[in-house]
Amino acid sequence: MAIIYLSQQGYDDLKAELQQLKSVDRLNIINQIAEARDKGDLSENAEYDAAKEAQGLLEARIVKLENDLANARVLAKKEQDTSIVHLLTKVTIKNTANDMEMTYAIVSESEADLSAKKISVSSPIGKGLLGKAIGEIANIQAPNGIVNFEIIDIQPF
Repeated sequence: MAIIYLSQQGYDDLKAELQQLKSVDRLNIINQIAEARDKGDLSENAEYDAAKEAQGLLEARIVKLENDLANARVLAKKEQDTSIVHLLTKVTIKNTANDMEMTYAIVSESEADLSAKKISVSSPIGKGLLGKAIGEIANIQAPNGIVNFEIIDIQPF
């Protein structure tokens, strides 16, 4: 499995989610299955089927988080080079067509959250910004065509 690079916050968030899933959510689903089982014939019990499906999804998520954490490497801020855009940098970009400025953190897929202005390193914008320095133009393929972003600033995340 590939190494996943995370910020300390991202690593802590994954650990907290895993703990929540194992200690609280797993017990809730076990109780739902037990309640549904007590209602009789399992072959026609929609509640039982739904609870078993939820259990399967929960267990799959637990396995994924455990694998991600096992392969995670936390990048320390002191190791970050801000001469170019790379994983765990915060980059301010300007759309050259409308002069609109935006600031995003470039993070791993597991930390990506557009509402928190964190974009995945594997997203089209993330890929297009990687390796660019201040003043360079990133030509990024968007659904509406190519968008040009000028790199305004690069900071540690």
